Amino acid sequence: MRTNITKKFFKQGSEFLKVKFPILCGAMAWVSTPELVAAVANSNGFGCLAAANTPADILEKQVNKTRELTDKPFGINLITISPSYHEQLYLSQWMKLPYVIFAGSIPKKNEVKIIKESGAKVICFASTKSIADQMIRYGADALILEGMEAGGHVGRVTLSVLLQQVLFETRDVPIFVAGGIVSPKMCAHLLLMGAAGVQMGTRFAISEESCIHQDMKKLYIRSNSRDAISVPQYDARLPVVPVRTLRNKGFDDFSDLQQKLIEQLNSGKISRFKAQIQMEKYWNGALKNAVQKGDIETGSMMAGQSVGMIKDIPKVSTIMEDLITGIESELLLIKKLL
Repeated sequence: MRTNITKKFFKQGSEFLKVKFPILCGAMAWVSTPELVAAVANSNGFGCLAAANTPADILEKQVNKTRELTDKPFGINLITISPSYHEQLYLSQWMKLPYVIFAGSIPKKNEVKIIKESGAKVICFASTKSIADQMIRYGADALILEGMEAGGHVGRVTLSVLLQQVLFETRDVPIFVAGGIVSPKMCAHLLLMGAAGVQMGTRFAISEESCIHQDMKKLYIRSNSRDAISVPQYDARLPVVPVRTLRNKGFDDFSDLQQKLIEQLNSGKISRFKAQIQMEKYWNGALKNAVQKGDIETGSMMAGQSVGMIKDIPKVSTIMEDLITGIESELLLIKKLL
């Protein structure tokens, strides 16, 4: 950084995360490997290891591997609805991880307390104002305010609304923002609004260090923002967790499956329970197949709407350098205009 202006607006987030730049790489299942997390950390950003459904013994190895690759701070993201969640929670406690991020659903108050008592800072996702307020009451040390523009599992409220409802009204904890962010100019203006930092997923997923299959990366950089859409739900009897992904054959087939199951429900040919099981089984392994095998036809191609702005596959260090340079330039321009 050539001036102190960026340092000024980075101060809150940098001090909280103990990194030079409060730019977070979102935790992405099968993508946020130790290698990617370490690359972000070694570029002075904040990487997040995705626990997802990983068994505790394998997750322990991933944590140790990340520690071998970097001596910088990083976080671990726990999905509260994961089958391995409670084992991962215990692991995070005894391994003395400095930052634990709760995602997927609302963690219990005592679970937040357990992690805080281990000495870790607790960060919680918030996709609505009510969740943000509840997480602060539960003792969260910081929030990630995520709009529905993001990739993967998302809420139903846009970031522009959440900024007004939460960021502008809350000063109790540092608030990082996420959802459709890729431009350094956007980052600069979010910092001016009071954000402690920003989180990006898709931008780092499309990097050299990302383990995503090359066919998947190539499709990403050919895609437009409108191609990243949320999986629809057609009937309240068959709830669908909102997931933003690129539309492909797998996406369309899932829509057909829902309509078929609704017809069977209406005719009494299938129970609601069995129909829900069929829906949940449909996406089993779809994300892994896309990431590792390049299955871009039927795999789950999770991506934020920012995908339409990404047209290259640079190194993580280049992404960070471009972000910081661009943020600084925009802040200096605004200062000059004022």
